[in-house]
Amino acid sequence: MDKFVIRGGEPLLGTVRVSGAKNAALPCMAAALLTDQPVILENIPQVRDIQTTRNLLAAMGAEVELGYGRAQHRTTIHCATLAAPEASYELVKTMRASTLVLGPLVARCGHARVSLPGGCAIGARPIDLHIKGLERLGTKITQEHGYVEASTDRLKGAEIVFDKITVTGTEDLLMAATLADGETILQNCAREPEVADLADLLNKMGAKITGAGTPTIRVKGVSKLRGAKHRIIPDRIEAGTYIIAGAMTGGDLNIAGCDPSHLNALLSKLHEVGVKTKSSADSVRVMGDNPFTAADMSTEEHPGFPTDCQAQFMALATQAEGTSIITENIFENRFMHAQELVRMGANIKIEGRRAVVRGKTPLSAAAVLASDLRASASLVLAALVADGETIIDRVYHIDRGYEHIEEKLKGVGAQIRRIGEMFPKKAAAVK
Repeated sequence: MDKFVIRGGEPLLGTVRVSGAKNAALPCMAAALLTDQPVILENIPQVRDIQTTRNLLAAMGAEVELGYGRAQHRTTIHCATLAAPEASYELVKTMRASTLVLGPLVARCGHARVSLPGGCAIGARPIDLHIKGLERLGTKITQEHGYVEASTDRLKGAEIVFDKITVTGTEDLLMAATLADGETILQNCAREPEVADLADLLNKMGAKITGAGTPTIRVKGVSKLRGAKHRIIPDRIEAGTYIIAGAMTGGDLNIAGCDPSHLNALLSKLHEVGVKTKSSADSVRVMGDNPFTAADMSTEEHPGFPTDCQAQFMALATQAEGTSIITENIFENRFMHAQELVRMGANIKIEGRRAVVRGKTPLSAAAVLASDLRASASLVLAALVADGETIIDRVYHIDRGYEHIEEKLKGVGAQIRRIGEMFPKKAAAVK
């Protein structure tokens, strides 16, 4: 099992380029199930969750081609026939986004069998909002033996009000509604940029969607969708991680290829802490020459502070003067990184959904364990400023969502290396 070995104390200097957004690429790959024509996706990140989805689509009968050389971040998905509209547990047990294929399969094939999702152990991810919405669209659903089985003669448009804002639920029902008879109105939708990116692709495929990125999305169903070419948006969470890394290490780092408009809540909070940044159209420069002061933070649905940057902000808070109270409102079990940070010298106390972080505390190297994707990132950030050599175990979590993070950090001055079996940089094309 791979580990990272990181020696702290080096400022990050130079430019690091952001990859495509995993959380935008996954639903766009699922959207290819809606048509029998090829869908070409560009700016696809080379991370484990993408490979898992490629394997999943191929198992259903899709042809999935991965580009090489200059085209290594492009994939072509051709779902001419779907012989097996099923997502097995073995294929999706490491990835919570598996539910994203449920809506497209039902819409295209009239039936689907999908394993309940896996992924990070950061709290409940109920699929009931997906199920209730699909039932409103005319789907019959049963659950047994860890699988959801869905069938319908034809989806019919309906008004659906989400009881709780859900990103994957919004995306799943948005895809299903594109091939439903009549109009579907989705209320209390997720407003994340990744939802709008999916809608952009679907409209290129011939869907009729308005309102994506707002609480109300309207979809006029069509009888058939066509192939399309689409470029995935930059990964705002990866960008945020590197911005915090540059600040924590006292560096001067340019995060290139990002969209600063997707980072407003994060940048606003970092400015409150004392982090200096300068944004252009597609980059953010962070200058870590200011001392940090504590600031309270609460995670919220977009456009609020993203839960996927909470762990990284906690690492930053350990280096800020004063007491920061971090409130996690999205997932109920997303403080597992806190105890590992304490092992490195942080002063953190967990009180239910609140973490009280007292700084500034010097961090020292330790052997720590990554419990989930974003927890992994927080430990990398802490290790970059810790005294000595930190060993981070279970970095397969970070490989799920960060493309070659050790190479990118090494390129801007970090002393980081991977030991163990290397994650393959060029996965074989799936036919």
